[in-house]
Amino acid sequence: MEQNIANNSNATGTGMKKESKVKVWYRQLRPHTLTASFIPVFIGTALALFYTELHWGLLIAMLVASMLIQAATNLFNEYYDFKRGLDTEESIGIGGGIVRDGISPRTVLTVGLVFFLAAILLGAYISATTTWWIAVIGSLCMAAGYYYTGGPYPIAYTPLGEIVAGFFMGFVIILISFYIQTGFVTVNSMLISIPISILIGAILMANNIRDLEGDKERGRKTLAILLGHKKAVQFLGGMFAFSIAWILTMVFVGKASIWLILVLLSIPKAVQAVKLFHGERTPATMMPAMKATAQMHTVFGIAVTVGLLISYILQF
Repeated sequence: MEQNIANNSNATGTGMKKESKVKVWYRQLRPHTLTASFIPVFIGTALALFYTELHWGLLIAMLVASMLIQAATNLFNEYYDFKRGLDTEESIGIGGGIVRDGISPRTVLTVGLVFFLAAILLGAYISATTTWWIAVIGSLCMAAGYYYTGGPYPIAYTPLGEIVAGFFMGFVIILISFYIQTGFVTVNSMLISIPISILIGAILMANNIRDLEGDKERGRKTLAILLGHKKAVQFLGGMFAFSIAWILTMVFVGKASIWLILVLLSIPKAVQAVKLFHGERTPATMMPAMKATAQMHTVFGIAVTVGLLISYILQF
């Protein structure tokens, strides 16, 4: 089957002429999802500035490793969804390298594993510089990325997808990024990681709302399926509202700088995402709503990072 797909010149040859191989592979990484990998690193590092001088080598290693794990997870998703017969040429929101561009499934899997290997090498550098406990925690993050769609019981097919993704890509990555710079973890760093974790989960929720009908037909049991479209969109809106309210509460009680009210800039994207999801029901027409959700997370995360940096600068 793999050979037939790779050699299907009628179906994919034209596409490869229209689009360079670089662009094809760039699309496989699903770049709009990579915000979930670099925003937590930025926030954890910005928090660390209040306690220590920045170690640029650790920052760069952590940033690249986190993005490699996210990209590998996307490739594993592409591979295993194809293997299970979930992806077709008409599927919306996928990289499409296998079903549309003629990339061998084995190649997609291999590239994902190479990304994991590169992340392991970077993790070894981080661990050798700090503590080898980072290697243990990093291994758990990688396992979560692989088993999100890999293995006999993929996490993505259960109601736990949003929780697992939010916890490992948000809470854990922020705290690792903070710890490798400072050598300790604070309550405040954990508190600020909570809304970021929720918004990473929101990106998955938006994806599952878009794919709700197709996932239901294939036997998945995602949270969006259990809630139904209307309640799932309401839940997504609640995730947005809770995240913003959490930061504003931290500011109000003196646990965060007043500059973090910049998160209010993310409200228009949150409203846009909810409105678009309420008005549309087909996967193709819900894509703008999913993109708005990822953009809301990006604006929110950048606002937190910038707010922390301004607060750091003004304290001196």
